[in-house]
Amino acid sequence: MDLFTTTALSILAAGFFVGVVVGLTGMGGGALMTPALIFLGVGEAATVVTADLTAAAVYKTGGAVVHAREGSPNFSLAKWLIIGSVPMALLGPHLVASLTSDEDQLDYVLKMAIGFALLLAASTYALRLYINLRRVRGGAPDADPDPRIRPVPTLLVGALGGLLVGITSVGSGSVIMVALLMLYPGLSAVKLVGTDLVQAVPLVLAAAISNIALHGIDWELLIPLVVGSVPGTLLGSSIAPRVPQSIIRRGIVVVLTMSGVALLDKAGWSPLGKDETHPILIGLIGLGMIVLVPLVWGLLRRGQGLPMFGAPTVAELEGEKRGRQTDRVDRK
Repeated sequence: MDLFTTTALSILAAGFFVGVVVGLTGMGGGALMTPALIFLGVGEAATVVTADLTAAAVYKTGGAVVHAREGSPNFSLAKWLIIGSVPMALLGPHLVASLTSDEDQLDYVLKMAIGFALLLAASTYALRLYINLRRVRGGAPDADPDPRIRPVPTLLVGALGGLLVGITSVGSGSVIMVALLMLYPGLSAVKLVGTDLVQAVPLVLAAAISNIALHGIDWELLIPLVVGSVPGTLLGSSIAPRVPQSIIRRGIVVVLTMSGVALLDKAGWSPLGKDETHPILIGLIGLGMIVLVPLVWGLLRRGQGLPMFGAPTVAELEGEKRGRQTDRVDRK
């Protein structure tokens, strides 16, 4: 195995860059790493998803251990999420593989699924900020570390997250986090992050095992990915206090949207045209969002009786003053 080829160094660089962003923002690595590797052309979509899930299983375990020692997770809530998510994470890759035995067709299906998952992740992340804004403005409910568990909706949330992660490696944090905010509004920020991270460990591990069983694992992709992402995450975490979180987090929504549209374009999604790619269109979408995202966010703030810009900031809405360190380990 040669880890010093141009391809390996490209993977390492991508892992480092995404790791820095994850450390800075707490944004999920899967939502950023998977499209980055696909655009680098280092492997088929199935190979990339498998490597990303395997790497995530490694670093999520460490974060979950930290939360467990601090007592922040709600283990009863995590239990019901795990019961719903793990079976679907194991089943998801096999459902996709059963659709076709043709590798090109499988690659097409996965790219389409990942593209839509990225758009969903961008939407749910934006929704998460809006929910927090309304909670803060309307008088957030008192923190309830031990809410009454609602098993059926919690199981369904876990099942949806498990299916999404098993197929695309995207969504264990973005989709599940928003659903938990809606189901358990009194859950504190630290409890929310800790619970999500604890349930994500068996979820991601199950998805990784299922994908490895189907597609095997590419060590020449996995090793530089881990080697690059771990120090990147540490660096991002160390400089996060000195970086404006509001700008970065809004930028993540723009990047996720552009990546999702670009993947759909690369896969040949029919509304965009099957025979050619459209980089100019994707660039225009990005530029449009850079202008529109702050404007729309400001209008939403005004709708809640707040000035268009200022306090509460995005970081404050995410509860970082109460738990900045734990929020940064919320990945995927």
